[in-house]
Amino acid sequence: MEPLVSKIASSPEFGDNFAFGKRALEALRQLEARRVQAAHKAAPRFAKRGQLLPRARLALLVDSGAPLLELSSLAGFGLDKPEPHSLPGAGMFCGIGYVSGLRAMIVVDDAAIDAGAIQPMTIQKFQRAQDIALRERLPFIHLIESAGANLANYHVESFITGGRNFFNLARLSAAGIPVLGVVHGSSTAGGAYMTGLSDYVIMVRDNARAFLAGPPLLKAATGEIADADELGGAEMHAEVSGLAEYLAADDAEAMAIARDVCAALSWDRTLDTLPTGREPLYPVENLLGVMPEDARKPVDMREVIAHIVDGSEFLEFKALHGSATLCGNAAVHGQPIGIVTNNGPIDVQGANKATHFIQACSQSGTPLLYLQNTTGFLVGIDSERSGIIKHGSKMVQAVANAGVPQITVQCGASFGAGNYGMCGRGFDPNFLFLWPTARTGVMGAAQAAGTMRVVAEQKAEQAGGRVDAEALARMEGQIIDTFERQTSAAYTSARLLDDGVIDPRDTRRAVALALSVCNAARRRVLRPLSFGVGRA
Repeated sequence: MEPLVSKIASSPEFGDNFAFGKRALEALRQLEARRVQAAHKAAPRFAKRGQLLPRARLALLVDSGAPLLELSSLAGFGLDKPEPHSLPGAGMFCGIGYVSGLRAMIVVDDAAIDAGAIQPMTIQKFQRAQDIALRERLPFIHLIESAGANLANYHVESFITGGRNFFNLARLSAAGIPVLGVVHGSSTAGGAYMTGLSDYVIMVRDNARAFLAGPPLLKAATGEIADADELGGAEMHAEVSGLAEYLAADDAEAMAIARDVCAALSWDRTLDTLPTGREPLYPVENLLGVMPEDARKPVDMREVIAHIVDGSEFLEFKALHGSATLCGNAAVHGQPIGIVTNNGPIDVQGANKATHFIQACSQSGTPLLYLQNTTGFLVGIDSERSGIIKHGSKMVQAVANAGVPQITVQCGASFGAGNYGMCGRGFDPNFLFLWPTARTGVMGAAQAAGTMRVVAEQKAEQAGGRVDAEALARMEGQIIDTFERQTSAAYTSARLLDDGVIDPRDTRRAVALALSVCNAARRRVLRPLSFGVGRA
């Protein structure tokens, strides 16, 4: 297998591309920083209660120096409040990390922001984390402290769909996947079942409380008056109800106990070891200069491959056929992978080549990596007469039914049916990440405006009237503004249409970890139960 030759750093467009990539990344980092800054404002309040901030708890929980891949960091942005005041993250941290050598899905309620109250995307983000844990056979660790539903902004659909949180916890346990709950503060009403449906429960003395009805609701419902600790305090649950297996003096001890519990689990940690491989030949910094600001400009996606695969080595499949669709074999951290990417629209030859390659990878059990940068399937008289619909459908069939793990990274354009053919969100890839430069939509902004202009002109012509040039220009401007906003990585990621926006320079690391998780899941043997673990 020969190494690819990178020319991107010496290309005339590299400087402009790099500036665009850096701006897009910095905008992402500024959004993420809002959440961190808001959480730090709560530090004095937490210290007064003898508590650590949620991120500090996380730092004590995970293995120092081990990989930690955050998921859906922009979830909910702009959906809870107007964008200037909105905080991304949907009130919780989700990610895959290591605890006592065990790789797990970790969820941390961010009680430093709005007391951890449920936001518009909180439930969907939590359930996506559960879905990943179940499919990829990852232990589920939840650091619990939440004010629960925001009754002042109550929506019945949140109550109904939120029930699946508990369904999923029961299914995880029944599948033989350990569920660990660490209660740092309030775990009330439905939130109490987050605790009750955990296989192992740790509660923090004086701060942790769990009850189906807290003192205000209890008084309103029954007239009974009760002290919060008497009703559902950590000591009561450890000594009387038996809800808690372990009682911690403070947050730090709770994290130490959680690490001990994970260390005591009989779990094949050899499957969780992240493999290594030869580094690419080219500096990862170059990846910021690959994608152009104009999504219509062509990009040789071999440049991305050269910067993320082992030794920059790539065995291209059908190199002389269907050149607009690029397929081939490589390795990431020593793990074999088949790559499908785009050097232009997907034409008939490209669709057939990709179909063949995907089926061949499924036959050999080779996971697939899709690197998206396409304006879609090729249209036009010649394409239609050549059968682009039926040949494109074959590619869609192959993607939908591939029997191997599939990981997608949207680097640039992801428009039209190209999003489907390249394993977009609707095709349920195991993981899907975006670069800050990614754009997703039914078509590009300029194409949408141009399409609507033609439609407007045809309608005017049929009506026998004239087109109002000023009105047409306003319409085009509005369409472009709408599409530009809705195709951005921040907009789509806020709506959980992916698993997170990553720094392009972290692509190799993210793909390696996701691939390792998928490969381990295929080899891991679980001990399923008819039901989840029932608490004594």
